[in-house]
Amino acid sequence: MGATMKAFAIALVVASVSAVPLRAQQTASLQQRIEGQLRQASPGTRFGLVVATREGQELIAIAPDQRFIPASNTKIFTTAAAFVALPAIDRPDTSGGARVRLERDRGGLLDVVLEGRGDARLSSALECVVNCLSALADAVAARTRRVDDVIGDDRWFPDERWSLGMSWNNIHTRSGTAISALTVDDNELKLRVLPTVPGTSPRVELPPYFTVENGAVTVKAGESDLVFDRLPGSRVIRLAGTVVVGDTDESLNLGIDDPAHYAAWRLKALLEERGIKVRGEIKTRHRPPVPTDQDRGEDKVLPWRPPETTPLARLIPPPLVDDLTIINKESHNVHAELMLRRVGRTKGDGSVADGVAAVEAMLNSAGVPRTLFDFSDGSGMSTYNRVAPRATVMLLRWIGAQPWAQAWRKTLPIAGVDGTLDERFKGTWLQGRLFAKTGTLNATNALSGYMTARSGRTLLFAAYANDVPGGGSARAAIDSALVAIAAEN
Repeated sequence: MGATMKAFAIALVVASVSAVPLRAQQTASLQQRIEGQLRQASPGTRFGLVVATREGQELIAIAPDQRFIPASNTKIFTTAAAFVALPAIDRPDTSGGARVRLERDRGGLLDVVLEGRGDARLSSALECVVNCLSALADAVAARTRRVDDVIGDDRWFPDERWSLGMSWNNIHTRSGTAISALTVDDNELKLRVLPTVPGTSPRVELPPYFTVENGAVTVKAGESDLVFDRLPGSRVIRLAGTVVVGDTDESLNLGIDDPAHYAAWRLKALLEERGIKVRGEIKTRHRPPVPTDQDRGEDKVLPWRPPETTPLARLIPPPLVDDLTIINKESHNVHAELMLRRVGRTKGDGSVADGVAAVEAMLNSAGVPRTLFDFSDGSGMSTYNRVAPRATVMLLRWIGAQPWAQAWRKTLPIAGVDGTLDERFKGTWLQGRLFAKTGTLNATNALSGYMTARSGRTLLFAAYANDVPGGGSARAAIDSALVAIAAEN
């Protein structure tokens, strides 16, 4: 080889070798800038972030295998498992509707039994037009004018009203209301607080299921600042704080500890409105939780089955895909918890453990290492939940290859448009181009999903912030980081 050709070959080798470090240096530069940006925006917070292409190439990987509390990002896993396990989710929900039947008690009188099958959308509202408890009351009224007891039966799922790891201080709120196979009005009640004369207690309006110890005060100026609590198992609301003269009424959403009892209480009121005399009491039928497979060894417990009876009437709720949209766009905890149990009932007893096992089986199919996740509920209220950013992105990529991928993606909030993202990313490139599930819990923020970069390609991402100090939020830091990443890809 001549001297000239030799020099040219050496130059080619040098160029090809130096090109890889240069590209890596450019990639690292973007990651370093994002890391610095996150540190400055939210000092002391522990961040995890993975951004990847649909082909699986990771563009950003910050603490990719560390495990984080995902908050409501848990709903990504729950709703995806529902698409896997539940059939015909785009058709009317023939398996989940509530039903009512009449049975004779020992004295020969008729009892009204209201049974739940895990539907989250049963309503007793005056304006209800579909999936209405009033329709079941009408069916009873057409059959009899006198009944004995009204019984709420939620045995379709074991009596596991709260998942492991949910903070007790959420129980009295809508975020932590109890879970039951018999659910009406989202298992919550609305307390209205209306200002009166300064220095006196405000007026409260609340259905008589609860009573109120009213320690609040009406004031002339300032800002309304009301707080309430309720001891677990109690039906006494303790109200305190201030409400300002001239303010519109303040509304507080109260959680319910025994949803089956509340549903029977509402049905009793509807029956009485129809002129039916209720002679007996409001009662409930619960089913104790069964041991997990690990606890019971080789013994298997068959799924619980209801008595072989014909219902007097039953409801057929709208398609489940509508409920999955509520879960992701509104981040509705009750609906998510019920969905996890419905998924668990397809191959088990409808317990939380059965639902979690279905999620684990899905993640195994997606190739996600078992070391990257642990779940204890379906909503994300449990502080026991853990997931790594890389695990979430792996699942999102797997979802993209499923026949239901587009239907599932439509359930996600759209940046600057709707759901829990309606006010985020407005005025940025990602407005209308980011589809993701949010997550907020104590000292925790999360956002995971899909976004369209300026290049036009779709990127998958999972962003987690844990240990946010001082009751602050890392939401703005996450949003600005994603905007910056989208701008350079």
